[in-house]
Amino acid sequence: MKYDIERMKAKLKEILDKERYSHSIGVMETALKLAEKYGADVEKAMVAGLLHDCAKGLSDEELLKMAYKYGVPVDNILLKVPFLLHGPVGACMVQELFGVTDEEIKRAIALHTTGDVNMSVLDKIIFLADYIEPNRDFEGVEELRELSWKDLDLAVLRAYDSTICYVIKRNMILYEKTVSGRNDILLKLGEEKHEKIS
Repeated sequence: MKYDIERMKAKLKEILDKERYSHSIGVMETALKLAEKYGADVEKAMVAGLLHDCAKGLSDEELLKMAYKYGVPVDNILLKVPFLLHGPVGACMVQELFGVTDEEIKRAIALHTTGDVNMSVLDKIIFLADYIEPNRDFEGVEELRELSWKDLDLAVLRAYDSTICYVIKRNMILYEKTVSGRNDILLKLGEEKHEKIS
């Protein structure tokens, strides 16, 4: 299916603030490059990258309301940290607002913040592009950018590590999918590959 990226951009501009829209363009452009590098569907990467944060402008109350509307499972942690719902809710919104029905695109959007087990190449690309797009500026981002062009799995693992450390340092709730996703990729990589970047 061919998507009208320019029409999507125009619509997205209406629902996101300027900074979030700029971030979304950065993720789209980064996802495109990563898709070319790792052999993923470039158009799907662009659409998922552009629309990944389409629910980011919603309040906690709105996210919970939309989650119930779309039938997104809400556990006790998501009730306490509704922010984490912007991925799964966004994955539902893209069909309603942008006509995106592709399940691979929707899954990549749903998992872009938390990650999960058995992530596809597209899932990993959107997860990583969200982390390393040009507007991002945090300690270690340059190293992560460099690693992203060498080894997708190792870069995703490093992004998981960064997220988990960030959450623990701030005494925040750590979501199970993030831990499971990290363990899953670590088991698939094997210990020796992880030691190379430790």
